[in-house]
This record gives sequence, structure tokens and C-alpha cells, in this order.
Amino acid sequence: MTSLDLNMIQTAGIGAFALLVGMVLTRKVAFLQRFCIPSPVSGGILFSLLGLALYGWFNVELSFDGTLRDVFMLAFFTSVGFQSDLKVLKQGGKALAIMLVLLVLIITLQNLMPWGITRLLGVDSLIGIAAGSVSMTGGHGTAGGFADVLEGMGLQGAGTIGMAAATFGLIAGSMVGGPLAEFIIRKKLTQEQMQAPNEDIDPAMAGIESDEASPTGRAKRISSNEQEFRQYAKACYWILLAMGGGTLLSWALAKTGVTFPSYFGALILAAIMRNTIGFIPYKENGMWVKADKLLDMDRIISVGNICLSLFLGMAMISLRLWELQSLALPLVVILVSQVLMMVLFVFFVAFPLLGRNYDAAVLCAGICGFGLGATPNAMANMSAVCYKYHYTVKPFLIVPIIGAMFADLINTGIITIFLNLL
Repeated sequence: MTSLDLNMIQTAGIGAFALLVGMVLTRKVAFLQRFCIPSPVSGGILFSLLGLALYGWFNVELSFDGTLRDVFMLAFFTSVGFQSDLKVLKQGGKALAIMLVLLVLIITLQNLMPWGITRLLGVDSLIGIAAGSVSMTGGHGTAGGFADVLEGMGLQGAGTIGMAAATFGLIAGSMVGGPLAEFIIRKKLTQEQMQAPNEDIDPAMAGIESDEASPTGRAKRISSNEQEFRQYAKACYWILLAMGGGTLLSWALAKTGVTFPSYFGALILAAIMRNTIGFIPYKENGMWVKADKLLDMDRIISVGNICLSLFLGMAMISLRLWELQSLALPLVVILVSQVLMMVLFVFFVAFPLLGRNYDAAVLCAGICGFGLGATPNAMANMSAVCYKYHYTVKPFLIVPIIGAMFADLINTGIITIFLNLL
């Protein structure tokens, strides 16, 4: 076997190229658009298949340096922390509180069920963790973030397992969300419940699909190139500041003996900064104002999403697909069980708790989206349902808040509990 080692710059270059290829594929292939497959995933899979061909046909094993990949991953999760604005909680109301309870239950079940399956099949329980909420609710970002932790605990090919499971979940979440909501609407709702509300609704609200948690969406701004540069530069500085301080917090957390992902300290510190910096007064144009304006969340989110795309591109090209061969049966059993569990949970638990109305049916489509895939999948599912029937505001307020503010924080906490109980 010949090993071809690529350094961190070469790895970053190939990852970026895979991302560009994926962008072209996403524009050209309707299937990828329909199921909201991220460009790094579609492009990265091609390169991982190339790596599999080199390994199987020519006995050449590609080895990628993950240094910059880990930096981009840390930057993304830091931007997630900055999105945790506690002030928007009151805007979600009772439905938001119910959704948070449902989220905790879903994540717990997504880890308990595969753990039980691995015990029945007699395989490593860490496989169940990798194919649990790490890759389902967490998606590709969290699967990559926990890969090193699971590798360190003894699961060979943890990154490959997590990425494969996350890709499956991404597609499944888009495939079952809309049809399930359609079934609920036809079978469970009356014509009276299906009538559109009388009050005027801003049609622009239907376009809320950003990662920002604000239910009012993001205002469109036009600025000069110099202003854009300063805003993006400031966003980078805030992210780097939280990343640097977060390493110290991660070091302190490690002293507790509890296993945390490497990004957890930066994520928590960024959340603290987001919710405390507004109390700091500073002088602007000769007047003392609150420091909320110091954080340009649009730009912080944009920088975080760029880092996520680069991280995913580098993670996907690094997949060692040949390591999945011996795990095919248990992995398939776990993933199919995850989808069945989600469908049953949404139908028998989520829909009744959310009120058995049209908003609840639309939210059910969203739950399938972010519970198996990602927030954009949830938004796409709900948009498809509303396009067929009528638009409703509440689901489009709640799901971005859940996806941007709470999913990763709650998921990381519950995964950490499971990892330390194994």
C-alpha cells in the first residue's frame, strides 16, 4: 500500500476545489436542489469516491492534513455561539417551549435507540453514537466536530461513519418531512382548520431562511466596498477573539474529567459575549450608546457559513469509505430505525403536543427537516407545504430560533452526557 500525504495547504486547496465542483453540481442537478444537499457534500463525495477508487484499484491511500479543517470547524461553531440571543426567546411563546422539550426528547431518543441496537448486534456502542444525534440533529458540522473525540475513544473511521450518516439523514429529512405533513393535513385537519387566517401577513416573512435567530429577519443594506470590508474584518476579529478565549475555557473544562468536543469552549464563550456585550456602553458620534452595534451578526454568520463550507469540503474529501464495508449492516439498521422513529415520534407525539392544527402540521415538516438533516431542510419542507396550502407565520419564526440558537447547544450537552456514561 502506497501512502500519498497531502499537507494542510494542499488539503485546503482540494477541499475548496471540491466545494466549487459541488456548487456547479447543485446548480445543474435538480435532485440536489430538491433535497437541499450542501455543495461541499455533493462535491466532496465525488472526491471521496475517487479516493476509494485509488485505494481499491491502485493500492494508493490518500492522507489529508486536518489542521486547517479543525480551524474552520472551530470558527463555524464559534459563529453558532454568537447567534444565541436570549432576547428572542419571548417571541416564540408556548410553541417555542414545546419545541424545546420535543428537541430534547428527539436528541435523547436518537442516542438511546442506536445504543440499544449496537448492544443487540454486538458491535461497538460508539457506532451508535456516531450514527445518533451527532449526525442526525447535528448534521455534517457536528459529525465532523465529534470525529476526533470518537476516534480518540477507539472508534476507527468515526469521521467517515458520521459523514455517511449525516448525508443519509439530510436526504431522508427532506424526503419524509413534506409527505408526512401532507398526510397529517389530509387525515387529521378539518376544512375549518385549514382556512387561511384573516389578518394580513407580510409575504416577505416566507423568505426567512437565514441562520440568524431573529424572527424579524435581516434588513437589506447597501454599503460601499470599504464599509463591507470593515464589517467583515470586524466579524473575523470577534470570531478569532472568541476562538482564542474559548481554548482557555476548553482547557478548564477538560480539567473536570468530562469529555467535551474541542469547539465547546469557544461556542459557550461566544454565546456569553453575545448576551452580555449589549450592556457595555461606548461612545459613538459623541453620544453614549449600548454596544449591541459592535456585533454585526449578518457578517459573523456569513463568515461562519464560509468556514462551514470549507470545513465540510475538507472533511468530505477525507472520507475513508473503505472503512464502512464492515459496518454496512449495523449502520443501515441504525439509520433506517432513526427515520422510522422520527416519523412515529412526529405523528404520535409532536403533532398532538403542538396543538393538532395547521401550524402544528407545518412544524412537523420542519421537525423532520432539522431532526434528520439541517435547518435549511426544515425551512424547505415547510415552504413546500405552505406553497401547496397557505402561508403561516409561527413555524417560520420558531424553527430558525430552534435551529440557530438551541439545536447545537442542547445536542452537544446530551451527546457529552452519553459519551461519559459509556
